[in-house]
Amino acid sequence: MDFRAQTLNNFSLPRRLGRLSELAYNLWWTWTPDAQRLFARIDPELWEQSYHNPVQFLRQVARPHLNAVAQDRYFLELYDRTLRAFDRYMQGKSTWFLQHYADQIHHPIAYFSTEFGLHETLPIYAGGLGVLSGDHLKEASDLGLPLVAVGFLYTRGYFVQHISEDGWQEARFQRLRYEDLPVVPVLNDDGQPLTVSVALPGREVLARLWEIHVGRVPLYLLDTDVDGNTDGDRELTARLYTSDLEARISQEIILGIGGVRALRALGYNPSVWHMNEGHSAFMGLERAREIVAAGHPFEEAQEMVRAATIFTTHTPVPAGSDEFPLWLMDKYFAAFWPQLGLDREAFINIARREMSWGETFSMPLLAFRFSGRRNGVSELHGQVARKMWHFLWPERSESEVPITSITNGVHTSTWLARQLHILFRRYLGRDWLEHLDDPEMWEGVESIPDEELWAVHRHLKRKLVFYIRDRARRQWMRGGVHPVQVIASGVLLDPYALTIGFARRFATYKRASLILRDFDRLLALINQPNRPVQIIFAGKAHPDDHPGKMLIQEVYRAVKKAENGGRLVFLEDYDMNLARYLVQGVDVWLNTPRRPNEASGTSGQKAALNGVLNFSVLDGWWREGFNGQNGWAIGDDVDFDDPTVQDQRDYESLISTLENEIVPLYYHRVENGLPREWIARMKASIRTLAPQFSMRRMVKEYTERLYIPAIAEGEEPSVLAGEPG
Repeated sequence: MDFRAQTLNNFSLPRRLGRLSELAYNLWWTWTPDAQRLFARIDPELWEQSYHNPVQFLRQVARPHLNAVAQDRYFLELYDRTLRAFDRYMQGKSTWFLQHYADQIHHPIAYFSTEFGLHETLPIYAGGLGVLSGDHLKEASDLGLPLVAVGFLYTRGYFVQHISEDGWQEARFQRLRYEDLPVVPVLNDDGQPLTVSVALPGREVLARLWEIHVGRVPLYLLDTDVDGNTDGDRELTARLYTSDLEARISQEIILGIGGVRALRALGYNPSVWHMNEGHSAFMGLERAREIVAAGHPFEEAQEMVRAATIFTTHTPVPAGSDEFPLWLMDKYFAAFWPQLGLDREAFINIARREMSWGETFSMPLLAFRFSGRRNGVSELHGQVARKMWHFLWPERSESEVPITSITNGVHTSTWLARQLHILFRRYLGRDWLEHLDDPEMWEGVESIPDEELWAVHRHLKRKLVFYIRDRARRQWMRGGVHPVQVIASGVLLDPYALTIGFARRFATYKRASLILRDFDRLLALINQPNRPVQIIFAGKAHPDDHPGKMLIQEVYRAVKKAENGGRLVFLEDYDMNLARYLVQGVDVWLNTPRRPNEASGTSGQKAALNGVLNFSVLDGWWREGFNGQNGWAIGDDVDFDDPTVQDQRDYESLISTLENEIVPLYYHRVENGLPREWIARMKASIRTLAPQFSMRRMVKEYTERLYIPAIAEGEEPSVLAGEPG
């Protein structure tokens, strides 16, 4: 049996349940609570063991379990209701895009990203950029955009994190089992895997294509683990964000150039091309090459590419940009620039940049020079980006630099707790999911009785603590861990104590250890007899980021100290599953980046959606979201030239706000044991932040401000005002 037949052959399911396979292979189920319940009710224990992976689950579930639910009237009612909802969704006859832009439905939008965070069972993401990309696809599907996406199927995924007894991060890579993933191979007319090729020095490298269905949106993933490639080339798409420059430039050639060729092979002719960060910027060169091959001069080709291209930058510091030394560009592109009608000097000048260590070829520069529309990911980041790239437009004032901003958002149905889904449906209306970006609809949050909202929140806190304890128990059962590590994993957590969450990538600018600056003062805060505070840390550092790993070690060593009584916790192997528990189950979401290095951030938006109160530096999205009543600010809306001064000022603001405002407010109970003022802030957080930072608002903005204008401008040659020289 070939792979396609295997994946679509219903796993030998009972005839009455035959469409479970269809659900398993469409990630619509990941943001649909009824679909998740459907799988869980068949065999709850196996559902957890399979890590909520319906493909693996259906391969392993015992036939008696399937036969039992096939005779269960209540299960069949849920099954039929879920499939009816799925069919209505997939038919998409009245989507927002069709209602507003029906005449543009046949103009595909190509979305390129180097990572996609769709679900924990697909570890092809490293952090916030990938989760944003995944949420973008889900909302594009909900709104009915004609979007097609391109990325990588990393054969070894992102690493599994293990923390040693001494607090050192160890990275373990596991090869993905395609048969256990919701990926379908793309086949050619002969029934063989469809491949595209790109030229690398001295050879052609093949990449095969896989497809993931994200609701209505197809996501195509490139994979070089193909017969005919050398062993080294087969590993090119094995891991995210390699520090090997040759492997990295090869990956970005495959994504940018190979991605364009993949869409052509699939029959797509996108009207809009969206680069999510600069990793895919080589796409501009490939599309220009196509136009030059059709008889146009390079300058005209570049203008045609610009007219249809959007570039979203997420990087607020120059060091975060991909830069390749010129010798590497010579090695990889000497045969390419003649196809553009350019000599070496003209080609290098497209993205030449002077750095302290010498001249480089800058991927963000390349992206800027091949895009007609550009944006940062928050209002403050837009300002930072205009200052950072002002040199590209020296004739303009900084405020006139043509880089706008669209603040990030989150996909509501993916991140909202099921119990809050039910509560919102009751008090916001049955059709509340159709109005996610409508502030007026969210005013209904004020009508939710305090008792009901608090009961749901306490339930989610208990759920988080029980999950953490179960993780620690399983860690202990596997063996090889010190008892202190088990305590550090959260077994002593109290489900009713004030709980603060700090979970994100452990980059040094995020200052995970800021709260530990005066440890005795912290101990006095968290160990108050009647007002305990517990802090949960989680996050990964890039395997090659030694300062980041040292930061984890610093935090972990503090967590292990007996004086904190188990109230400081570090949870290893942070992923989307753990993130859901945390953003739904803590009381306060802590964020301490050094301004203005947080381009946007989205984890706090997920927390706010669930009634968790943000306590953050006024950086990224929180600078726009904070209104004085829906959370707390750390520091002021100012930047300091001296980071030492900034760190001390921010620390003092952080700890004093905890001591004098947050802890007293949480434990202030006036009647019925309810913290009425705290609940009022929870409601203010949901009411003000849920619509403003929804992915629905964000994708609509991209559509109205960037996609539709780009479609209207089309591929006709034109000279766009304000292009970087």
